[in-house]
Amino acid sequence: MTFATALENLESGILHDESIDLRLYAGLLEAQRAQGLMHGDRVLCPFLRPHIISRRQYTEMTGAAEVIAGAFEVLVAAALKDDDLFNSFGLTDREARMARFDPGYPRLCVSSRLDSFITDDGFAFLEYNAETPAGTIDQQAFEKVFFTLPYLRDFLNEHPHFCPKPHEKLLLALLATYRSWGGKKDHPNIAIIDWNGVETTPEFEVLRDYFTAQGCPTRIGDPHDLTYDGKTLRLGDFDIDIFYKRVIIHEYLNTFGDDHPLARAYADGNVCMANSFRTKIPHKKASFAILSEGRWDHLFTDEQLAVIRARIPWTRRVCEGRTTFEGVERDLGDILETERERMVLKPNDDYGGHGVFIGWESSPEVWNERIAFALAHDYVAQQRVPARKVSFPLFTDHVEMREMLVDFDPFLFDNHAEGALVRLSNTSLCNVSSGGGETGLVVLEES
Repeated sequence: MTFATALENLESGILHDESIDLRLYAGLLEAQRAQGLMHGDRVLCPFLRPHIISRRQYTEMTGAAEVIAGAFEVLVAAALKDDDLFNSFGLTDREARMARFDPGYPRLCVSSRLDSFITDDGFAFLEYNAETPAGTIDQQAFEKVFFTLPYLRDFLNEHPHFCPKPHEKLLLALLATYRSWGGKKDHPNIAIIDWNGVETTPEFEVLRDYFTAQGCPTRIGDPHDLTYDGKTLRLGDFDIDIFYKRVIIHEYLNTFGDDHPLARAYADGNVCMANSFRTKIPHKKASFAILSEGRWDHLFTDEQLAVIRARIPWTRRVCEGRTTFEGVERDLGDILETERERMVLKPNDDYGGHGVFIGWESSPEVWNERIAFALAHDYVAQQRVPARKVSFPLFTDHVEMREMLVDFDPFLFDNHAEGALVRLSNTSLCNVSSGGGETGLVVLEES
């Protein structure tokens, strides 16, 4: 049986399954709440199955993600030696200063995520979450929600499959980084640090319980509650060996000065922090402009260049001047104005869809105002990726099929891919913070 036939049979079965009713769906929602699959008060998944892809497609997408992650390692290493390249990312003065501190271990990103859209001819990466990727526990939680359903249990029993374990790879990467940094404890203390009350707190609680169950005492805390005595960074009475940073770097730097306990411990080399302040460099969306413009191609291998050209859309920092578009040199402002239907404007450093302007959803007059805004602020322009919609079964007060955009975002741990965050939306902004949904992932092995 082909992959397409297997998926068609599953969806036909869901549509005609009379056991899928309000009671079953209420159970699915309650199971998600119990597993922490929440964004604030909102349950993440109204869908009736995980995203299912073939082993071939999974291998192609995760393999490309690993190549791009390797290219970013090369790019940042070069930027730390070349001020012209370094300044192209658009870091603030404090971000730049903190990025130049050696984190004490060689790998750029302990955990990261490449966000991509599925397209008619494959996929394209849109941006790199190099700083603080969320969602690593969601796969495990979705399995507990979905795999008890009879129709899905029967499907998985009939078809050999693989389910990734990103939460396990995260802990292994944190421990490997700690030892590379020079840590000696077999079971180091881990602190998960972000602002009190953030929407992702349920995820932190699941990670805390998992890390602790694996022998690593773990606490969740706020940056305000840290202390440092010149040797040890602490959260209350808890000595921190691994600082798992989930607070956003620019939010942290906008709140605290260089005398903050974390800043002092990090500068002294007395805390293993993952991800480090250095990851702010590739996290800037201008990193995609640097990859796509061609000026720095000499840094990369033939394999890296091939993946960059195939999977990174045309991206430029928004500024006065000329650049190339589809092989022709033109004024950038003219490109943005005349190619409105094919352009997106994004803040160089923000998240959750904040400040994103979509050309094909804007009138010419409004779009010109947004170009002017982007020129006055720190923005990038990116060519539209023709995302493909996929039919997904969901439940409202009945089962229905709905066309959804699929945002498939491979996780990387020490640059090795494991699983993906799968977000679904029927609007152009396909992220959870902007109201999108999420589901789990199953990889079907091919006969």
